[in-house]
Amino acid sequence: MQFDIITIFPEIFNSYFNESILSRAQKKNLIKIKIHDLRKYTIDKHKTVDDTPYGGGAGMILKVEPIYRTLLDLKIIKKDGVKTKKALKDTKVFLMSAKGRRFNQNLANKFVSLKRIVLICGRYEGVDERVSNYLVDDEISIGEYVLTGGELPAMVVVDSVTRLIGGVLGNKKSAENESFSRNKYLEHPHYTKPEIFCLNKKTRWRAPKVLLSGNHNEIKKWRKKHDNQH
Repeated sequence: MQFDIITIFPEIFNSYFNESILSRAQKKNLIKIKIHDLRKYTIDKHKTVDDTPYGGGAGMILKVEPIYRTLLDLKIIKKDGVKTKKALKDTKVFLMSAKGRRFNQNLANKFVSLKRIVLICGRYEGVDERVSNYLVDDEISIGEYVLTGGELPAMVVVDSVTRLIGGVLGNKKSAENESFSRNKYLEHPHYTKPEIFCLNKKTRWRAPKVLLSGNHNEIKKWRKKHDNQH
């Protein structure tokens, strides 16, 4: 799968995408992540990506033109703004937006079937509505709160979808048993060594004895009991 991220702050992504699971997934060629600097698709010497809103108001609005040119260069759309034949088959374009559809595990599962996901990171007061009307398939939000831009939400989508791709996690069952993966249940609590964590002579925090019993049936019952419905 290929992720294309359109942003005015391309350096933001380097640290997170070059560590841990996402780094290994890229090295194994299970995913490709390409970051595209929106400013490279401007035509004026100041590399202007935003302007004041029509009708007045506070803040600046990301312009439609550089976003259009970026998608054109990526061969997502043709000059008339319509998707190319290849993009129609296996590509979706999403605008990261506070007013978008809520991203959740069900959406992540649907996204896995795609070959290419394009994520446009909004900034400032918003994005020219013509981007939403004509250039994207949907708007995606990760929650009902305000962020400085769409970069963090884009990372969330890449991370969540990547974990579901075959071969990314070392153990196939890891993704199957995670929270939200089984009938919208939150996963049971986890414990590891030491069996008893001693803060002082009087205060000791113990791991549940059943988990150390070796009785797999009882362990299964305990875990099922402590799964929390979401």
